[in-house]
Amino acid sequence: MPHLVSIDDVDMRYGGVDGTLAVSGLTMRVDRGDFAAVVGPSGCGKSTLMKLVTGLHIPQAGTVIVAGQHVTKPVSIVGMAFQNPTMLPWRTTLENILLPLEIVEKHRHRLRANKKEYVEQAENLLELVGLKGFGSKFPWQLSGGMQQRANLCRALIHQPDLLMLDEPFGALDAFTREELWCVIRDLHAAQGVTIVLVTHDLREASFLADKIFVMSARPGRIVREHRVPFARPRDLELMYEKEFNDLVHQLHGEIATARMAA
Repeated sequence: MPHLVSIDDVDMRYGGVDGTLAVSGLTMRVDRGDFAAVVGPSGCGKSTLMKLVTGLHIPQAGTVIVAGQHVTKPVSIVGMAFQNPTMLPWRTTLENILLPLEIVEKHRHRLRANKKEYVEQAENLLELVGLKGFGSKFPWQLSGGMQQRANLCRALIHQPDLLMLDEPFGALDAFTREELWCVIRDLHAAQGVTIVLVTHDLREASFLADKIFVMSARPGRIVREHRVPFARPRDLELMYEKEFNDLVHQLHGEIATARMAA
């Protein structure tokens, strides 16, 4: 079975031929249904990797293939969620969640005639993330954690094959962050969507992912790939086990080495 995401020997430079080389020789594979995490030193190119996979940037060298197609423009089968939910304050939570359907071509033409069906999908997602009954609320009526739950619904409403998460829980307090780890764990199990998570939080990566890619300092490349050995489903008690903390410490050491090698 072909990989859902294949990145081969990619170079990406910002600012022309004499600009900053963000990633060099970047190569990685993500299989359909995987939950992959990407970690590394600050400035190593993790966000550049996200933009390459989604087609927001096109590399100067190498190839990016998503779902069997060379990436030469923004990819429509991808949903994205960022650290800042950026919900439109004049739209209700439900209207914010439906927003991608107004943009993604295959849904845009069906939205008006099938509005009831899409609203039902959105309400099912809200229930799945623990926000049943909050669709009529405006973003300013929701806590930060609730906004991020709604943000995940918005990223999933157009039924993407691939969900890209860029530090989605970084601005939240520790308890809310752990609650949302469980939400995204359950979404992955229920929907079977392939997920790529970029994070600085090594506990988050170890708790959620099937595989963890460690990047070098800039220019970024993959220096290590870990298969996470913990069986699913996982609960938060896992984080108190020796094997879990051994993995976190190993990742920490690898990133410290990568930072010193810069």
